[in-house]
Amino acid sequence: MKIIYYDKNIIVAVKPAGVISTDEPGGMPSLLREALGDENADIRTVHRLDQVVSGLMVFAQNAETASELSRQIRCGEFEKTYIAVVRGVPEERKGRMEDILLRSKEQRKTFVVNKPCRGSQEAILDYELLSSNGELSMVKIDLITGRTHQIRAQFTHRRMPLVGDRKYGGRDDGCNIALWSYCLGFTNPSTGRPISLKVKPPKEYPWTEFSLAVYP
Repeated sequence: MKIIYYDKNIIVAVKPAGVISTDEPGGMPSLLREALGDENADIRTVHRLDQVVSGLMVFAQNAETASELSRQIRCGEFEKTYIAVVRGVPEERKGRMEDILLRSKEQRKTFVVNKPCRGSQEAILDYELLSSNGELSMVKIDLITGRTHQIRAQFTHRRMPLVGDRKYGGRDDGCNIALWSYCLGFTNPSTGRPISLKVKPPKEYPWTEFSLAVYP
Protein backbone atom coordinates (compact mmCIF):
# COMPACT_ATOMS: atom_id res chain seq x y z
CA MET A 1 0.00 0.00 0.00
CA LYS A 2 1.53 3.29 -1.12
CA ILE A 3 0.80 6.02 1.44
CA ILE A 4 1.49 9.53 0.11
CA TYR A 5 0.57 11.62 3.17
CA TYR A 6 -0.22 10.84 6.79
CA ASP A 7 -1.10 12.81 9.90
CA LYS A 8 -3.30 12.16 12.93
CA ASN A 9 -6.47 13.05 11.01
CA ILE A 10 -6.03 12.04 7.38
CA ILE A 11 -4.32 9.50 5.15
CA VAL A 12 -3.76 9.95 1.41
CA ALA A 13 -2.94 6.73 -0.42
CA VAL A 14 -2.91 5.22 -3.90
CA LYS A 15 -5.81 2.83 -4.50
CA PRO A 16 -4.83 -0.07 -6.76
CA ALA A 17 -7.14 -1.27 -9.52
CA GLY A 18 -9.49 -4.01 -8.38
CA VAL A 19 -9.73 -2.78 -4.78
CA ILE A 20 -13.00 -1.38 -3.45
CA SER A 21 -13.05 2.03 -1.80
CA THR A 22 -15.34 1.20 1.12
CA ASP A 23 -14.79 -0.48 4.48
CA GLU A 24 -15.36 -4.10 3.55
CA PRO A 25 -13.02 -7.10 3.60
CA GLY A 26 -10.23 -6.37 1.15
CA GLY A 27 -11.28 -2.73 0.82
CA MET A 28 -9.01 0.28 1.15
CA PRO A 29 -9.68 0.94 4.88
CA SER A 30 -8.86 -2.69 5.64
CA LEU A 31 -5.65 -2.56 3.59
CA LEU A 32 -4.63 0.71 5.27
CA ARG A 33 -5.11 -0.80 8.73
CA GLU A 34 -2.88 -3.66 7.66
CA ALA A 35 -0.25 -1.24 6.33
CA LEU A 36 -0.35 0.74 9.58
CA GLY A 37 -0.16 -2.40 11.70
CA ASP A 38 -3.29 -1.46 13.62
CA GLU A 39 -6.37 -3.58 12.97
CA ASN A 40 -8.49 -1.24 15.11
CA ALA A 41 -7.49 2.01 13.38
CA ASP A 42 -10.40 4.32 12.58
CA ILE A 43 -10.22 4.68 8.77
CA ARG A 44 -13.22 6.31 7.08
CA THR A 45 -13.98 6.58 3.36
CA VAL A 46 -15.15 10.08 2.38
CA HIS A 47 -15.13 9.73 -1.42
CA ARG A 48 -14.98 6.82 -3.82
CA LEU A 49 -13.28 5.52 -6.93
CA ASP A 50 -14.77 2.80 -9.11
CA GLN A 51 -13.30 -0.59 -8.24
CA VAL A 52 -11.48 -0.77 -11.59
CA VAL A 53 -10.01 2.74 -11.24
CA SER A 54 -6.68 3.57 -9.58
CA GLY A 55 -5.07 6.61 -8.03
CA LEU A 56 -5.19 9.01 -5.11
CA MET A 57 -7.77 8.81 -2.35
CA VAL A 58 -7.99 10.60 1.00
CA PHE A 59 -9.33 8.91 4.13
CA ALA A 60 -10.35 10.39 7.48
CA GLN A 61 -9.15 8.97 10.80
CA ASN A 62 -12.01 10.26 12.94
CA ALA A 63 -15.64 11.34 12.66
CA GLU A 64 -14.93 15.08 12.84
CA THR A 65 -12.46 14.96 9.95
CA ALA A 66 -14.78 12.77 7.88
CA SER A 67 -17.58 15.30 8.41
CA GLU A 68 -15.42 18.25 7.37
CA LEU A 69 -14.03 16.54 4.26
CA SER A 70 -17.56 15.50 3.29
CA ARG A 71 -18.67 19.12 3.68
CA GLN A 72 -15.84 20.29 1.41
CA ILE A 73 -16.96 17.76 -1.21
CA ARG A 74 -20.60 18.85 -0.99
CA CYS A 75 -19.68 22.54 -1.22
CA GLY A 76 -17.33 22.13 -4.19
CA GLU A 77 -14.22 22.95 -2.16
CA PHE A 78 -12.63 19.55 -2.76
CA GLU A 79 -10.77 19.36 -6.08
CA LYS A 80 -10.45 16.07 -7.96
CA THR A 81 -8.39 15.91 -11.15
CA TYR A 82 -8.12 12.78 -13.26
CA ILE A 83 -5.91 11.74 -16.16
CA ALA A 84 -7.39 9.45 -18.80
CA VAL A 85 -6.35 7.90 -22.09
CA VAL A 86 -9.20 7.75 -24.60
CA ARG A 87 -9.58 6.45 -28.13
CA GLY A 88 -9.87 9.25 -30.67
CA VAL A 89 -9.17 12.96 -30.39
CA PRO A 90 -11.45 15.62 -28.84
CA GLU A 91 -12.68 18.22 -31.33
CA GLU A 92 -11.55 21.07 -29.08
CA ARG A 93 -8.33 21.18 -27.09
CA LYS A 94 -10.21 22.41 -24.02
CA GLY A 95 -13.88 22.17 -23.26
CA ARG A 96 -16.74 21.36 -20.93
CA MET A 97 -19.04 18.36 -21.14
CA GLU A 98 -22.54 18.90 -19.77
CA ASP A 99 -24.96 16.00 -19.92
CA ILE A 100 -27.91 14.40 -18.19
CA LEU A 101 -27.07 10.95 -16.87
CA LEU A 102 -29.34 8.08 -15.95
CA ARG A 103 -28.16 5.05 -14.02
CA SER A 104 -29.45 1.61 -14.99
CA LYS A 105 -29.48 -0.68 -11.95
CA GLU A 106 -30.18 -3.70 -14.13
CA GLN A 107 -27.19 -3.12 -16.42
CA ARG A 108 -25.07 -1.47 -13.70
CA LYS A 109 -24.17 1.22 -16.22
CA THR A 110 -24.71 4.96 -16.62
CA PHE A 111 -26.08 6.45 -19.83
CA VAL A 112 -26.42 9.94 -21.32
CA VAL A 113 -30.09 10.78 -21.95
CA ASN A 114 -31.64 13.58 -24.01
CA LYS A 115 -33.80 15.18 -21.31
CA PRO A 116 -34.33 15.06 -17.55
CA CYS A 117 -36.38 12.17 -16.25
CA ARG A 118 -37.01 10.37 -13.00
CA GLY A 119 -33.68 9.45 -11.43
CA SER A 120 -31.55 11.46 -13.87
CA GLN A 121 -28.73 13.77 -12.73
CA GLU A 122 -26.84 16.65 -14.25
CA ALA A 123 -23.18 15.83 -15.00
CA ILE A 124 -20.46 18.39 -15.70
CA LEU A 125 -16.73 18.05 -16.27
CA ASP A 126 -13.98 20.16 -17.79
CA TYR A 127 -11.29 18.54 -19.91
CA GLU A 128 -8.00 19.52 -21.53
CA LEU A 129 -6.14 17.60 -24.21
CA LEU A 130 -2.57 16.97 -23.05
CA SER A 131 -1.24 14.89 -25.93
CA SER A 132 -2.39 12.72 -28.83
CA ASN A 133 -0.84 10.32 -31.34
CA GLY A 134 -3.90 10.42 -33.58
CA GLU A 135 -5.31 7.15 -32.28
CA LEU A 136 -5.06 7.68 -28.53
CA SER A 137 -5.34 10.91 -26.55
CA MET A 138 -4.35 11.77 -23.00
CA VAL A 139 -6.76 14.18 -21.32
CA LYS A 140 -6.88 15.96 -17.98
CA ILE A 141 -10.32 15.98 -16.38
CA ASP A 142 -11.63 18.23 -13.62
CA LEU A 143 -14.87 16.94 -12.18
CA ILE A 144 -17.49 19.56 -11.43
CA THR A 145 -20.03 16.92 -10.40
CA GLY A 146 -19.26 13.43 -9.19
CA ARG A 147 -21.72 10.95 -10.66
CA THR A 148 -21.31 7.19 -10.83
CA HIS A 149 -19.24 6.28 -13.91
CA GLN A 150 -19.55 9.90 -15.07
CA ILE A 151 -16.25 10.20 -16.94
CA ARG A 152 -16.66 6.81 -18.57
CA ALA A 153 -20.22 7.51 -19.71
CA GLN A 154 -19.62 11.05 -21.00
CA PHE A 155 -16.55 10.19 -23.07
CA THR A 156 -18.09 6.99 -24.43
CA HIS A 157 -21.17 8.97 -25.48
CA ARG A 158 -18.85 11.10 -27.64
CA ARG A 159 -17.27 8.00 -29.18
CA MET A 160 -14.08 8.37 -27.18
CA PRO A 161 -14.16 5.36 -24.82
CA LEU A 162 -11.42 5.02 -22.25
CA VAL A 163 -8.69 2.54 -23.10
CA GLY A 164 -9.14 -0.67 -21.13
CA ASP A 165 -12.76 0.08 -20.24
CA ARG A 166 -14.36 -3.25 -21.07
CA LYS A 167 -17.69 -2.21 -19.57
CA TYR A 168 -18.14 0.92 -21.69
CA GLY A 169 -15.58 0.65 -24.46
CA GLY A 170 -16.62 -2.68 -25.83
CA ARG A 171 -13.11 -4.07 -26.33
CA ASP A 172 -10.29 -5.72 -24.44
CA ASP A 173 -7.11 -3.64 -24.64
CA GLY A 174 -5.14 -6.00 -22.40
CA CYS A 175 -4.70 -3.41 -19.65
CA ASN A 176 -6.48 -1.84 -16.72
CA ILE A 177 -8.85 1.03 -17.44
CA ALA A 178 -6.81 4.14 -18.27
CA LEU A 179 -8.40 6.40 -15.68
CA TRP A 180 -6.19 7.69 -12.89
CA SER A 181 -7.02 9.88 -9.89
CA TYR A 182 -4.09 12.23 -10.46
CA CYS A 183 -4.51 15.18 -8.07
CA LEU A 184 -6.47 15.93 -4.91
CA GLY A 185 -6.82 19.43 -3.49
CA PHE A 186 -8.55 20.20 -0.19
CA THR A 187 -8.13 22.03 3.11
CA ASN A 188 -6.50 20.06 5.91
CA PRO A 189 -9.19 19.98 8.62
CA SER A 190 -6.62 20.05 11.44
CA THR A 191 -4.40 22.90 10.20
CA GLY A 192 -6.71 24.88 7.92
CA ARG A 193 -3.98 24.87 5.28
CA PRO A 194 -4.53 23.83 1.66
CA ILE A 195 -3.13 20.50 0.51
CA SER A 196 -2.52 19.61 -3.13
CA LEU A 197 -1.04 16.21 -3.95
CA LYS A 198 -0.22 14.67 -7.32
CA VAL A 199 0.89 11.19 -8.34
CA LYS A 200 1.56 10.13 -11.93
CA PRO A 201 0.15 6.89 -13.36
CA PRO A 202 2.31 3.74 -13.46
CA LYS A 203 4.84 3.16 -16.23
CA GLU A 204 2.74 0.72 -18.22
CA TYR A 205 0.50 0.71 -21.30
CA PRO A 206 -1.22 2.95 -22.31
CA TRP A 207 0.46 5.59 -20.14
CA THR A 208 3.82 4.75 -21.70
CA GLU A 209 2.50 5.95 -25.07
CA PHE A 210 3.01 9.54 -23.88
CA SER A 211 5.95 11.55 -22.59
CA LEU A 212 6.19 12.31 -18.89
CA ALA A 213 6.61 15.95 -19.90
CA VAL A 214 2.92 16.26 -20.83
CA TYR A 215 1.67 15.93 -17.26
CA PRO A 216 0.44 19.23 -15.77
